[in-house]
Amino acid sequence: MKLTEWTMEEQEQLINFMTTNSWPFHGIEHPVRGLIQKTIEEGGYQSDQVTTFWIENDEGMQVGLVKIFDLRDDIPLFDLRIADPYRGKGYGPKALKMIADYVFSLPEKKIRLEGNTRHDNFAMRKAFERTGFVKEAHLRQAWFSPKENRYYDAVTYGMTREDWQAGITTPVHWNDEMEIIKEPTFNPLLLDFPEEFESERLVIRAPKREDAKLSYEAVLHSMDALRPWMPFAQKKPDLAQMEANLVEAIADFQLRKDLRLHFFSKETGEFIGSSGLHRIDWEVRKFEIGYWVDNRFEGKGYVTEAVDRITRFAFEELEANRVEIRCDPENVRSRAVAERLQFKLEGILRKDSISKIGNKLRDTCVYAKVRE
Repeated sequence: MKLTEWTMEEQEQLINFMTTNSWPFHGIEHPVRGLIQKTIEEGGYQSDQVTTFWIENDEGMQVGLVKIFDLRDDIPLFDLRIADPYRGKGYGPKALKMIADYVFSLPEKKIRLEGNTRHDNFAMRKAFERTGFVKEAHLRQAWFSPKENRYYDAVTYGMTREDWQAGITTPVHWNDEMEIIKEPTFNPLLLDFPEEFESERLVIRAPKREDAKLSYEAVLHSMDALRPWMPFAQKKPDLAQMEANLVEAIADFQLRKDLRLHFFSKETGEFIGSSGLHRIDWEVRKFEIGYWVDNRFEGKGYVTEAVDRITRFAFEELEANRVEIRCDPENVRSRAVAERLQFKLEGILRKDSISKIGNKLRDTCVYAKVRE
């Protein structure tokens, strides 16, 4: 099958086609010669707004006619007619596909194509559906039949450029006024960001399994300094347990549940300490920074440098809205880091937790930076 453009030299053929076939589901079932001729003269079949095609089968027979109009608009319409002897032979769906291919291949890149029919024209409606058109409207008593002097319902079918290109059919949400259409939920698993970055003296990166021995040795050397503040420093570390904990931390990092970060000397490669972004709320984009350092590297500004860089990483790469530092009011070293980096003390939560030594109630300082 193919579409062959109708020309003004074929007026007689068109008049004959229109007057010798019946059109029960169109406005005038039996149009007369004078009406067709007048429509031709007024540009109703050929103009800058209208193009008409013969529908020819593989034997070269003119089995139908299609008029595509409103061609200067983004949304053309069409009028498809299959001759009496060829109805019910599958020409309708094939013709509709060719019409869609023609319209969406125009250089103006039309955005959609529409067609209308009477609601009881089941053959045409089935042709629409087989070709990928979607029913988009049902208009009650909108189609007048002069012969019967009564109104029928009308239906509108449409196809979008996107559906045509993808070869899919997108259904209409008929109950849209009752539905709350939500924006796609943010999925942190799909968030891509660097797992390693640097500061002036440090390399800061996601944990690796081989870090277990380095972390073990750092904790072992720092037990006395860490014990008052860190749950993991309450008893002598176990290397196998620390390795298992690291495996879990690596998985949490990939799942974006918790972002542990280790920092190393850029000059010597030595493991200096651990930090990271914890208690993450991806909806709010809120993170809490925790940190500890091998006490052999205390007093050299490494923690301040690491926390400063990780804070910038949170705001720049993760689009953080809020970054917190929480610590015991008596943990003067931790508080000094927050204050040195100009985190704002927002409050002190009284009797907020249990101390690691003495099992006493303790307060918690809440420092924060927010996106301005």
